[in-house]
Amino acid sequence: QVQLVESGGGLVQAGGSLRLSCVASGGTFNTYAMGWFRQAPGKEEKEREFVAGIGWRGMSTHYANSVKGRFAISRDNDKNTMFLQINSVEPEDTADYYCAAKPFYTSDTWSINEVDSWGQGTRVTVSS
Repeated sequence: QVQLVESGGGLVQAGGSLRLSCVASGGTFNTYAMGWFRQAPGKEEKEREFVAGIGWRGMSTHYANSVKGRFAISRDNDKNTMFLQINSVEPEDTADYYCAAKPFYTSDTWSINEVDSWGQGTRVTVSS
């Protein structure tokens, strides 16, 4: 299994931007579909919300309706890194953001049960 480490979270004002990163090691990064989930304060792990997914070559992407047009997922296979650019943040975006890897890309809403590997999470807090 690939190991994942997120970074880039922090405190941001509503309307601002930030960029999350996820670095992979211990596996063949460019064979995995990658994605981001988030877990809002007070929610349990089983309630993690799918945010965005990207295929192994980076050519296929899709987003949850709640973030479409504001978030952008990308990956750099040469650097074993995935990114999530978050723009026009809203207080409702406050959550722990988790990097996820799974064997095959699908363009639907991913279930947490499909994920092979998780990162430890990075917290994003949006102030209004």
